[in-house]
Amino acid sequence: MAKKTSGGRRTPGGPGSGRSPNLRNMHTKVKSARGRKISSTLWLQRQLNDPYVQKAKAEGYASRAAYKLLEMDERFNLLKQGQVVVDLGAAPGGWCQVAVAKTGSSVDDIRVVGIDYLDMDPVPGATILKKDFLDDDAPDMLMKALGGRAPELVMSDMAAPTIGHRRTDHMRTMGLVEVALDFALQVLKPGGHFLTKTFQGGTEQTLLNLMKKNFETIHHVKPPASRDGSVELYLLAKGRKSLSKD
Repeated sequence: MAKKTSGGRRTPGGPGSGRSPNLRNMHTKVKSARGRKISSTLWLQRQLNDPYVQKAKAEGYASRAAYKLLEMDERFNLLKQGQVVVDLGAAPGGWCQVAVAKTGSSVDDIRVVGIDYLDMDPVPGATILKKDFLDDDAPDMLMKALGGRAPELVMSDMAAPTIGHRRTDHMRTMGLVEVALDFALQVLKPGGHFLTKTFQGGTEQTLLNLMKKNFETIHHVKPPASRDGSVELYLLAKGRKSLSKD
């Protein structure tokens, strides 16, 4: 759930640098509890000792994932004032918060629209649709929420629920990448960008070929905020070509 800012905390968009957090290295050890799995205890311990988690709480971001987008934006200059942005798999809201701050989206001029079937707190300045992006009517609902305006950036942090089998988890997430890419090709402005999460382990060549055909440049990105042990990787396709949408 998103943390609300209060008192003297800085609001999202204030940092905006994407640099690694400079916090004191304090290690908290979590004791195991009756009925809690060892994996859950280790996850909780990792969360409590993660400097990005601590910084997200201090700066009012819904999750540490906000810093992944901030870091990629700092490197590739993805987000600008006045842009229209679609966030696929928006929960818990960190990417939407960053996009709102960077684009200047507001309740009077919505420029950021997110979609997710999970519950999430509202993000001031963004429209959030509670819906599965895989539903047939989801793309039309997104475009209607944008007033028919073509986005300059379609970004996706979607990942399929994992089962622990690396190859199967990879294939499921790649299926989401394909659906997100198809949507991006249909709606992006010429010159627009597509950013999506995938897993290390090889991107299908047919998917890469399609991206290369429709975008100027393709980048594989591992932002510093991604945990060292994580297999997640981001694919960034920059510069939508003015070609037939296929």
